[in-house]
Amino acid sequence: MTTKSLNAKFIISAEKLSQCPEFSIPEFPLLGRSNVGKSSFINALANNKKLAKTSNTPGKTRLINFFNFANEFTIADLPGYGYAKVSKEAQAKWQRYLEEYLLKRTQIKCLIQFIDARHEIQKNDFQMREWVNSQKLPIITVVTKIDCISRGSIQKVLNDIKKQLGGDVLPFSAEDRFYCDKTIEYLLNLCK
Repeated sequence: MTTKSLNAKFIISAEKLSQCPEFSIPEFPLLGRSNVGKSSFINALANNKKLAKTSNTPGKTRLINFFNFANEFTIADLPGYGYAKVSKEAQAKWQRYLEEYLLKRTQIKCLIQFIDARHEIQKNDFQMREWVNSQKLPIITVVTKIDCISRGSIQKVLNDIKKQLGGDVLPFSAEDRFYCDKTIEYLLNLCK
């Protein structure tokens, strides 16, 4: 069980770069398919189940939601990709806004891509990673729902994901806040 958590608060939602808050602290945008556990990740790090709204309906996050963690860093929860009951025009607009944000936001320290431990890496996960790598943006992977697979297979799953995506791969469980301390320490180290 973890003891570490950073006092966190929701700041603002923004649709596009020009509406993003002015901060000088490092920022970590969260990338991932809908329902991969981004909101639960925020809540687990903050040790506050009500901070980020979680939903069983994929595609609920439509804006960039900013959370300040004890003035150490900001987490930006981005709309999930791969599922959204919205028009093609709305999706194209999101994509344009998100690209502008990811490419021009100077506070971004590192992107965090989320992969569900229970499933194979999906096509749109690979596409997102290819785009990020082509733009030479720093990125790490957080493997969520690690509590849903057997203890014996955790290392194999992590190794497989590392082999396919490269870079640092962190296990995570919002359910029992397992690996929470290590994740917070990892992010704080990146901030230095």
